[in-house]
Amino acid sequence: MRILVIGSGGREHALLAGLAKDSSVELTVAPGNAGMASLATVRDVDVKNPEDIVALAKEINAELVVIGPEIPLVAGAVDALVAAGIPAFGPTKQAAQLEGSKAFAKDVMAAAGVRTAQARRVTVEDEIDAALDAFGAPYVVKDDGLAGGKGVVVTHDREEAKAHAQAVIGAGNPVLMESFLDGPEVSLFCLVDGETVVPLLPAQDHKRAYDNDEGPNTGGMGAYCPLPWLPEGGVERIVDEVAKPVAAEMVKRGIPYSGLLYVGAAWGAEGPSVVEFNARFGDPETQPVLSLLETPLLEPLWAVACGRLRELPPLQWKPGYAATVVLAAQGYPAQPKTGGVITGEGLDDPTRVLHAGTGRDADGQLVATGGRVLNALGQGETLEAAVANAYEVIDAINLDGAHYRRDIARPAIDGRITLK
Repeated sequence: MRILVIGSGGREHALLAGLAKDSSVELTVAPGNAGMASLATVRDVDVKNPEDIVALAKEINAELVVIGPEIPLVAGAVDALVAAGIPAFGPTKQAAQLEGSKAFAKDVMAAAGVRTAQARRVTVEDEIDAALDAFGAPYVVKDDGLAGGKGVVVTHDREEAKAHAQAVIGAGNPVLMESFLDGPEVSLFCLVDGETVVPLLPAQDHKRAYDNDEGPNTGGMGAYCPLPWLPEGGVERIVDEVAKPVAAEMVKRGIPYSGLLYVGAAWGAEGPSVVEFNARFGDPETQPVLSLLETPLLEPLWAVACGRLRELPPLQWKPGYAATVVLAAQGYPAQPKTGGVITGEGLDDPTRVLHAGTGRDADGQLVATGGRVLNALGQGETLEAAVANAYEVIDAINLDGAHYRRDIARPAIDGRITLK
């Protein structure tokens, strides 16, 4: 089967690695990165332009297109592909508003009876102070649009919260002020086909740039799965109390969801409350989650794209745990330095290293082209072993000025994640 994967980050490298386990596939990725050439033909494409994606899919006679990032989904890439008769994995433009508009997601959750934070939408600067007063500290300020996982500020500092709100409104987007949801966060990926929901393994991301959850928000500095602290039946509760009601509400509205629904939830005293939805695989959680999937990845993606998820046999998983640690360029996330030469071990082995922001310079050397550069993977019978293996991989990679967190999964390993 000829498959086109759209995207260029570590998530897409993980998708390619999973799809490549099926010997019958012929893979193309666009725009891709330097690490993907061993698994797929790398082509160029404008991810913001659905017509460009359709043209490439037609050129290579793609039989399935898998959309990785949020931008083409919200732009309507799936709508354009389906209209052209090409099966695609991902939600339509309307359905992708679960990520593209936090206000829309709040409305859907209210109608579906799903627990989430109280919220207030602010569109002009004069309303910011009143909204901050209404919720109090810790302040939760969100960009009501696509922000690549970096549009949220959670802080006790009122001035920082106000400055972020002013910056978002100044950029032309509304702001969503929310009440703070207490409790550890869970990332649960759910395959959704209408009202059929199939969960993957639960994971946890690390958003802050530095150890001890300090520093600015990032797209994610590491992740691990599954979650040893999640209560028994926790995944089922998120499916039954969040994913299924939301899927049913979307069907009721005439915009059925098809694709991957990422449920970001805080586990509080009453169980899961939704922090956010994403309309696609999350990055970097995808990397460890898919590394533990034994079922060939093509099977669930094809089932969703064809509307036959209910016929899919139960997914099979490897025992144990997996973790990923993100190697970030100097200056990330504020001003990442690009062009640095990358050397070390495992750079061509997608079971150990997944590429996120890499390219080749004029001399053919592997160089950093983005803020998050590489993902080191580790697996183990215990979470501690999986994390140790990931650090062994990343410690063997060299990039001047690069940084990475040293405490991925450490609170879980040390038993410091407590539930109310």
